[in-house]
Amino acid sequence: MHADTLKKLQDIGAYVLASGCTKKSVKQVAEMIRAARDYRFIAIYKMVKSEFVILAGTGNEPPAYPRFPISQGLCGAVLESGKSIVVGDVSKDKRYLPTFHTTRSEIIIPLKCEDKHIVGMLDAESDKVNAFGEEDRQFLERAAGLIAHCLA
Repeated sequence: MHADTLKKLQDIGAYVLASGCTKKSVKQVAEMIRAARDYRFIAIYKMVKSEFVILAGTGNEPPAYPRFPISQGLCGAVLESGKSIVVGDVSKDKRYLPTFHTTRSEIIIPLKCEDKHIVGMLDAESDKVNAFGEEDRQFLERAAGLIAHCLA
């Protein structure tokens, strides 16, 4: 991972430690993740009973599905497999639940507590096809590790 990306992860980790897990601070963390790699949209979903519920998202436009059953969408697929999913072209994946009509690719990262139990999802979206590579996956998985405890 590039030194600049590692520095941004350090900044995110320091912010989480200093600010705690308030709704406002989790929204700020989502914005820091978005800005770090110039993603179009970041959402942090928490599992509440049998649903994913958006805890924080970037931008001013709300997603089409601020809550949905844990068995649906790419988040449901990640919950089932326990592993991150990168979809280069969401129009070709029947599991995709549209957040915005302009989304073309998406990466979903499970948020796991220290006992490896999944408590939510980190969702990054792009308006470009095949926008996410290995460095994005590594960055987002590390960022997810820094914020998962906020959802536990």
